[in-house]
Amino acid sequence: MQDRVERPMARARSVTVNLAESPLAWLRARGHVDARQYEAGERLRGDYETASLGPRVTMRWGPAPREGGRRAAPEPMDPTMAQIAAKRRFDAAIAAAGGGLSDILWRVVCAGEGLSAAEKELGWPARAGKLVLCLALDRVADHYRLS
Repeated sequence: MQDRVERPMARARSVTVNLAESPLAWLRARGHVDARQYEAGERLRGDYETASLGPRVTMRWGPAPREGGRRAAPEPMDPTMAQIAAKRRFDAAIAAAGGGLSDILWRVVCAGEGLSAAEKELGWPARAGKLVLCLALDRVADHYRLS
């Protein structure tokens, strides 16, 4: 006859998830990436998002240039030119990361994919992505000349 062991019911646990938090911010908050790597990732993501913006299709509401008086403050960079410049910076940073590292970098930093989902999509073993991501972020930080 088998002995039956009664185990107390485990208490249900709830977890709060901030859906607005990026995977990179999550890794930073838990000490998996350092400040330099985080800043490199944020710069890369900023360039990616700026490069993805469409051209301005509405009227400019900035101040009109004055006649005769002082010159107005210089205009900010044309949105189309800013988009092109950001695309060039993004492409250069991805190239600096290298072919084997750019996949995980793009998925986690730019696409906002979780680390485990990115590992699964790339066919990598569990927990391999964090190491590769950190190497990629180090290369991007070197490219951006972050100290």
